[in-house]
Amino acid sequence: MASTTSKLLWCTIRFKEKEGNWWVKENSDPKHYEPDGLGILDPFQFPWILDMMDPLREYGLSNEVLEAAFVPFQAQDIEKDNTVRLVRVAEHILDSEEQLFALPNIKDGDKGAYADFLEHIMRLRVKLINDTIKLEQKLTVEDVDEQLSELRNQAMIEGRDIHPFEEITDILEFVPLGHEVPGDDDDDDKPARSTGAAEDIADLPDVDEVDKDMEKNLRWDDEDEPAEEGASEEGGESEGGGKASGKSGRRR
Repeated sequence: MASTTSKLLWCTIRFKEKEGNWWVKENSDPKHYEPDGLGILDPFQFPWILDMMDPLREYGLSNEVLEAAFVPFQAQDIEKDNTVRLVRVAEHILDSEEQLFALPNIKDGDKGAYADFLEHIMRLRVKLINDTIKLEQKLTVEDVDEQLSELRNQAMIEGRDIHPFEEITDILEFVPLGHEVPGDDDDDDKPARSTGAAEDIADLPDVDEVDKDMEKNLRWDDEDEPAEEGASEEGGESEGGGKASGKSGRRR
């Protein structure tokens, strides 16, 4: 498949209080990141998900797959209507100590990095369950995917978009009906649903400094394509890659 170049440098997001989640309103690359129904993990949700994935590390959780699955952004400005403008940052999302938003890397759709990530953690969750619960029949990835697809289909019937926080936690919390996984955390520690979300975003960076940092450090997605007019001439590593999973189900 021919590689595609993304110029995803900024996005604006809005908070839906009823759901307690942030959703993308606009971005600089709507061709590859269609804003309609595109959710983004906030600086409270992403660390919580990282903690949830800790038990998967002994089963082979890959930091490379995890980092490729998300595009890191930092808040730059808050508008009067509480719409927040984010700018993309060049640092690795797992190494940063800043408050970063994590946008699913859906550039290549069901053959992309975010879909690979969902399949990756689903396979590891299945291994964990089979290792800790005595089941009459071993659980398979297909079993989990089939049950989660029912949730996606129900959401579609209700006309509801699936936020990535829900999509990921559905996998990380999956347990066969009537069973428990020893050591699983309960839901009481989940990030609280904020009522003044924009006010929770602190320490906005200086606009000029962000622009300079982006110009100097941010690498484009693909180094093997000619740069477009006005674009950076520096090459970079691909955001995506990996095997096609076909299991993303972002809006299902």
